[in-house]
Amino acid sequence: MKKGIYGIIKPVGPTSNDVVQMIRKATIGEKVGHAGTLDPLAEGILVVGIGREFTKQLNVELEKEKEYVAEITLGVTSETDDREGPIEEQKVLKKPLEREVSESLQTFVGHLKQMPPIYSAVKAGGKRAYKQAREGKKVQIGPRDVFVKEIELISYEWPIVNLRIVTGPGVYIRSIARDLGEKFEVGGYLSHLVRIKVGEFNLDNSHKLENFTSLLY
Repeated sequence: MKKGIYGIIKPVGPTSNDVVQMIRKATIGEKVGHAGTLDPLAEGILVVGIGREFTKQLNVELEKEKEYVAEITLGVTSETDDREGPIEEQKVLKKPLEREVSESLQTFVGHLKQMPPIYSAVKAGGKRAYKQAREGKKVQIGPRDVFVKEIELISYEWPIVNLRIVTGPGVYIRSIARDLGEKFEVGGYLSHLVRIKVGEFNLDNSHKLENFTSLLY
């Protein structure tokens, strides 16, 4: 069995913890962990460590630069800020122009105070925010300091915004989707997300999850 740190291409559906559990079963109880959660509806690179000496190094991987391709849908809001919903259409009085969208996206570049989604793994009062939200409790979380290195508008045709974004650790792309919609008073949510790079791991040098366990022996 090969211990080490790997890039795994997570499909839409499983949680990051689901991926860890699948690999743990295949490695017969070996310590397994991941660096940087991907939501179930997101896909792309999840960095996984196998073996105690490598899981100890995952904090280093967690701090590395990440790159995403994202699709934002305007004109609607979502309770979870992604397509899990529930989703509610908004009354749109004015559709933003491409120039306005491009300029607005640049306001998210740099050092920011970002409010995480209520349905997130951020801890509030010692308990995960998403667990409290699903229990119907009022979640109180504050803004966090994050860094966005770069945002590129790939395309825009109402209501769909496609972009590429490079970030530091801890950035929620769902929050950017939500906040972009709020800027134009039209609502917005993250309708698709692919993490295409984490540090040195990218889609070319990472392993598809369905093929990965056969490579461990």
